[in-house]
Amino acid sequence: MMKTQVELNADASEKIRYNDPAYPIYHCPGRLSDYPNYTALNHWHEDLEFIVVHSGSMSYNVNGEILTLNSGEGLIVNARQMHYGFSPDRTECTFLCLLLHPQLLCPLPSFKRNLIDPLIENTAAPFVFLRPEIPWQKEIRDHILAIEAGADTRSAPLQALSRMAAIGALLVENLPPAVVTDVENPDLRCLKVMVGTIHLHFAQKLTLAQIAASGAVGQSKCCKLFMRFLNQTPMAYVNQYRLYQSLELLRDTAMSVMEIALAVGFGSASYYAETFRKNFDQSPTQYRKEHNMLQDA
Repeated sequence: MMKTQVELNADASEKIRYNDPAYPIYHCPGRLSDYPNYTALNHWHEDLEFIVVHSGSMSYNVNGEILTLNSGEGLIVNARQMHYGFSPDRTECTFLCLLLHPQLLCPLPSFKRNLIDPLIENTAAPFVFLRPEIPWQKEIRDHILAIEAGADTRSAPLQALSRMAAIGALLVENLPPAVVTDVENPDLRCLKVMVGTIHLHFAQKLTLAQIAASGAVGQSKCCKLFMRFLNQTPMAYVNQYRLYQSLELLRDTAMSVMEIALAVGFGSASYYAETFRKNFDQSPTQYRKEHNMLQDA
């Protein structure tokens, strides 16, 4: 089942639910059709994210830059970059998603200081495209696939550690020298604050003025940043996020549509239903009939 709700840290970054809580690694095969409108939620986290496309193609938004990933290609999204995958024409794409916390590659302080921090803090490398025709990039992709293939073995954590060390070495050897600054892109930092405000307070009344004020910008600048990085208005983003939060409630609870509408921040059941239908081409009740887990139990 797709994950439409995420657990958040205090800064609104995603708290990853690792496959085994003892090891900071998450891996999962995915399909874009598992997500409403073939679009995942916009998010960011401390972990490095690795995507490998098995079939079809997908678009990937990293800090507002749209990339196209085709079958056999992959992508590394650096730590704390805003990102999400989607299909603009709603066509299927199957893929592997692997997340790994950088601390796994830091057995000694010197490793963190001299090797890993320059990688994850490289402002010139928010992502790395993995093309199979480039040998070192293909080697990284193959390591990612091998981690997934060995995930159910007894030695899986050690295999993952070994292959991630090899991936780290390939990145250190092949990426241009790190460009590290103490200041994140100010527009991106501002947008993260405003998006974080929405993620943390979506169930409350939110206005454009409040969202802009959280980022210490005017309403015009707020709208420009949302359009530049996310290709939608701030209030459209609020409604989209509220809708995604409502999906899990429709699937997993017996709450009424009215109760769900109010719980996720819509002022009325009618406005919730209208917005739901515009975004998902069906009513909340129809979605519940198709996906309700209580009915399947």
